[in-house]
Amino acid sequence: MTTIEQPSPASGPARPIALITGVGRSIGIGAGIARRLAASGWDIAFTYWTPYDRRMEWGAEPGAAASIAKELAEAGARTTAIEADLSDPDAPTRVFDEAEQHLGGPATALVLSHAESVDSGLLDTTVEAFDRHFAVNSRASWLLIREYGLRFRGTPATATGRIVALTSDHTVGNLPYGASKGALDRITLAAAHELAHLGVTANVVNPGPVDTGWMTDDLREDLVRGTPLGRLGTPRDTAHLVDFLCSPEGQWVNGQLLKSNGGAAS
Repeated sequence: MTTIEQPSPASGPARPIALITGVGRSIGIGAGIARRLAASGWDIAFTYWTPYDRRMEWGAEPGAAASIAKELAEAGARTTAIEADLSDPDAPTRVFDEAEQHLGGPATALVLSHAESVDSGLLDTTVEAFDRHFAVNSRASWLLIREYGLRFRGTPATATGRIVALTSDHTVGNLPYGASKGALDRITLAAAHELAHLGVTANVVNPGPVDTGWMTDDLREDLVRGTPLGRLGTPRDTAHLVDFLCSPEGQWVNGQLLKSNGGAAS
């Protein structure tokens, strides 16, 4: 497991710590969330997994993790970047250990924006691909939430803990991704009740059509036509909602699946 740590900014009031998964590319949703939370006063631990990006059409972005970490540090956040293969069931524990070691305390917020996403349908999905999607999107998310719950110290009176998971309703032609994200939804919503005694809220956000380099021109045009606002979503759109859910003002929103998609047609 590779860790990239940025020097601590000048000392000041203690900042809460957010652990964000899936921050491997500078134009991704995870990176957008990290930037927003850093600007809102959070210290940031984030994970990335370069071999996944290498497998995808967009390819790996050389130096992205170090660049994002530097950007967050310039925004005033203490930050650490942790390369982790979330298909490994031991990875979540190691990620939390690394985050606590480098940032000096437990995470207050857990944001799950990682994903395995390889297009295939009912007839052409392989068993290996199906299992890998569920290992990363569902099992790793459960293990991360479980590790968070085991470490978090809080009460309903403090109500400071936050879990936010990013999901998708796409299933046609994308069966293992959609099915494993459906399982993620149920795991996260269970946390809203099972971790309530710790003062933790848990919500799921569906960001809708956000082009982070994976859309074709034809798909992009179709999605814009199907969105009342006449545009695609951006990482900033998702980040603003996650920022609110993680804030004290967002504590009354709990156990919800929220669509932040500009009214895009299903």
